[in-house]
Amino acid sequence: MIQDLLDPRAYPHPAGKVELIQTHISYVLLAGDYAYKIKKPVNFGFLNFSTLSRRRYYCHKEVKLNTRLCSDTYLGVVPIRQSGGRHSIGGGGETVEYAVHMRRLPEGRMMNRLMDRGEVTPSMVERVADKLVAFHEKAETSPRIARYGDWAIRYNWRENVGQWTSYIGRTITREQDRILRAYGEAFFKRKAALLQRRVVEMRIKSVHADLRSDAVCFVNGICIFDCVEFNRRISLLDVARDTGFLEMDLEYRGRPDLARAFVQRYMQVAADSEHREVLDFYACYSACVRGKVEAFLLDEAEVPERRRNRAARASRRYFELACRYAESLRPAMLVITCGLPGSGKSTLARALAERTGFEVISSDVVRKELAGIEPSEHHYEEYRRGIYSPDVTERTYSGMMDRARPLLEAGRSVVLDAAFLRRRQRGQARRLAKEMGAQFACVQLEAGDETVRRRIERRVASGGDVSDARWETYVAQKRRFQRPSEVVGGRLIMVDASRPVASQAKAVLAGLRRVSPLSVRSG
Repeated sequence: MIQDLLDPRAYPHPAGKVELIQTHISYVLLAGDYAYKIKKPVNFGFLNFSTLSRRRYYCHKEVKLNTRLCSDTYLGVVPIRQSGGRHSIGGGGETVEYAVHMRRLPEGRMMNRLMDRGEVTPSMVERVADKLVAFHEKAETSPRIARYGDWAIRYNWRENVGQWTSYIGRTITREQDRILRAYGEAFFKRKAALLQRRVVEMRIKSVHADLRSDAVCFVNGICIFDCVEFNRRISLLDVARDTGFLEMDLEYRGRPDLARAFVQRYMQVAADSEHREVLDFYACYSACVRGKVEAFLLDEAEVPERRRNRAARASRRYFELACRYAESLRPAMLVITCGLPGSGKSTLARALAERTGFEVISSDVVRKELAGIEPSEHHYEEYRRGIYSPDVTERTYSGMMDRARPLLEAGRSVVLDAAFLRRRQRGQARRLAKEMGAQFACVQLEAGDETVRRRIERRVASGGDVSDARWETYVAQKRRFQRPSEVVGGRLIMVDASRPVASQAKAVLAGLRRVSPLSVRSG
């Protein structure tokens, strides 16, 4: 069919030489003064053009939605018919496909082409911002749409993560995958109150949702075309979806100056004081979408090899850009120590804090504060008696979590310095990390009995440490220790506690970077 439509005789008007442009979802035929867009019979989950009736429906929807920002370009939907073994636009025969009929826009006035020639000015992108503000003010919304869009962006993010997974090692690295996953979790948890306000204020509307510079034409004013019509889950989103997308696209094309001018103008004109707080996320999200979409072309056999190679390079650049946006909100990290008395948990926790700036919350300190005594005051109780009774221990761990929660919410990473000998205690910490959108790691320290005995004897003799643990405590806790075999997914870091503390800290930092590179910055 496409081969037949490359013949100028297939059109009811002078067509000259017909040109074909392909995307992962469409064929676009440029014929004379007109363009015809045919939807590919594909199903990507987020998009389903698998049947003729679906393609016809979405052709009509595309025309309707795009008249909002480009009123005189979309002319309607035309049938593609087959007769005598040949395909044509209109004419006689059986209808086998549909196409969106458009007035052809001047290629040289497209924003991306103008940028290639250095002809786009800040005032031009400011005019785009003005048009976008006016569009957003009138865009369809309702409380129901706002609630739906808040759900949709969370679903879309998870869907993207799943869809780029098969390209890890091809166009996205494992480290980038970890960075972006962590960023998404942190954003939705730490910005929950803000996102809810945007629902209440109905900042979620029917937006363009694919606002790249090659969808902007400076002709008869400004024509913004090619919006998303195929999935309301993608098009009913925060208005920052549009500003974030174009900001990202301008930066991708090497024009951060134009990106700044565009965003500043939008912020100046729009009555949306919190727009900036979600903008980086939508720029990151848009870069991820483009990275994924370009990667899709690698698996389409009909796409020429040269185009697939170009798509692979583009996909890599998009994911690199997405990670730069992710830097704007570093996910916090919750690290717990796990080990018996004398294994050096507190010494290592302090060393990590010195190297990373992580906050340390000590169970020894919290326990004594709850009991109303000074941390330096020693209480050599029998194991599981007095301030070391199971009830006090339970309150101690809960108190540590309560102190960590606001720090994690503020994006600050925390080390919980405690024994964490029981699975239930470690599970409590893992749940807190998940609740706060933080990354989680368990550092298990192991030392031999003789090493531990010498350390405890020196500590008791000096009396300068907060801990009250003695050799008898070590022996009793060793019997009750449930080793953390349940900590999986690269979040369990084993440490030889007999080594120098500097060596231990170095090993732990390397392990933490494997969990979340963005969370760990060491000097």
